[in-house]
Amino acid sequence: MLLSRWRRWRRGRPFWGGLFAVLAGAEICALPLAPLKVMLQQGIAGIPSVLMGIVMIVLGLTAWFSPAQRSLAGVLTTLIATAALVLSNLGGFLIGTLLGILGGGLMFAWQPHAAAPRPSPAPLDSVPPSPQSPTPTGTTAHPDPQGAQP
Repeated sequence: MLLSRWRRWRRGRPFWGGLFAVLAGAEICALPLAPLKVMLQQGIAGIPSVLMGIVMIVLGLTAWFSPAQRSLAGVLTTLIATAALVLSNLGGFLIGTLLGILGGGLMFAWQPHAAAPRPSPAPLDSVPPSPQSPTPTGTTAHPDPQGAQP
């Protein structure tokens, strides 16, 4: 019961894109907290890294809890992940940037499932010809009994 509810919830939203965006944000956000020997460049006290990481986490959660906003969240996640490459220790040593670009692409590309298949209209071949429709020879049928041509 609980597993089926989880699967239904997960399939009704861009789950994997949001997960990759949250992981990318966590990676980019955690690097300013690393020891100075691990860091390449601190920047202005790591503020851009922390802000970009938090925004990416929020965008990933937005894709989960508001799937209608998935396109905007996907584009913004991709842009922020690309900006993190320059502004934040090579984007979390490239891991955060790659996860962010992958997550943004998955969020943007996700489409909701159709609720039920719609019945297709009847094919045109099965509709009987009307008196005003073209006949197989290409001429139009006339109601005039003598078949006078105009």
